[in-house]
Amino acid sequence: MYFFRKVMLRMIKVNNSLLFGTSFLLILFTSYLVVEVEPETFSNYFDGFWWVMTTVTTVGYGDYFPVSIGGRVIALFLYVFGIGLIGVVIGKVVDGLASFRKKREEGDIVFKERNHYIIVGWSKKAKYAINEMLDTKKDVEIVIIDDLERAPMLSANVHYIRGNASSEELLIQANVMEAKSVLIFADDRIDNSELCDGKTLLIASAIEAVAPSIHTVVEIIEERHIRNFEYMKVNEFIISHETISSLFVRSAFMNGISSVYGQLLSRSHGDDLYHIPALPHWKTYRDAFDELLGVGATLIADKNDLSINRTLDNEIKTDSELYVICDKNTYNRFMKKVQEK
Repeated sequence: MYFFRKVMLRMIKVNNSLLFGTSFLLILFTSYLVVEVEPETFSNYFDGFWWVMTTVTTVGYGDYFPVSIGGRVIALFLYVFGIGLIGVVIGKVVDGLASFRKKREEGDIVFKERNHYIIVGWSKKAKYAINEMLDTKKDVEIVIIDDLERAPMLSANVHYIRGNASSEELLIQANVMEAKSVLIFADDRIDNSELCDGKTLLIASAIEAVAPSIHTVVEIIEERHIRNFEYMKVNEFIISHETISSLFVRSAFMNGISSVYGQLLSRSHGDDLYHIPALPHWKTYRDAFDELLGVGATLIADKNDLSINRTLDNEIKTDSELYVICDKNTYNRFMKKVQEK
């Protein structure tokens, strides 16, 4: 027993590649050997492989068993060494899966995929944003960055990296260089608006240093701080307090307007805002407006220009980004026609 215990302890410490390679060779060799030694019982190599696998992983099914001395010697060898070796391999696999799960929960991973979205700063707003992203596109890959001890949300395509988002090493760990966009949420644990926006600015500057071309959207507490972000080439700003206050006031003066905003901000019901490609045969905005209106969509903007209805006879630029309001079915029908052309 002492000898076998020593052997097992040594096997556990063996390099994983060597252990897996040895196990693979053992299975192949004994599968071949048992067929050569006892061909009357094992008529082909698959039968030999089947018997070896059931022997080293279970007690065997009894459909095949060696009857010759040579075959039984091979069986004894597998009982003593094969089962122990495969047991160690299975243990290594289980430990590896447990370790991987633990690292995912603790945020100790390196994300290597591309075209993903990075969420910086966990909050209820970030949670709602992630749910909205998943509702919009089921297979979207999302990486959350925060300093929480455990992942606030995990799924097959939601990942967590723990650490300081202003750290260049952490941003590289999240593969920010190949991300599609970065969303920086204000830290709602900081009461002081200047300190809160200051932390956001520090993170934005770190992202600019690592990935200057990445599309960045930041939440800002006070609008007067925007000028401090302009040097960081931040693409878009969400004014947190001003946006909510403005919506409250508009709802007070115009009953029901909050439902309109709600439909435009959420894909859960009603019409929504969609980006569409500018078709080659559209020369002016009027061409696009009339055709889209005919399918049930309303052209409202080119990038951030909302004056489309006053410039319908202007030519559509080559770099135009057109936006329409319609329901999802209308959008899908239109995009299907575009793809068929």
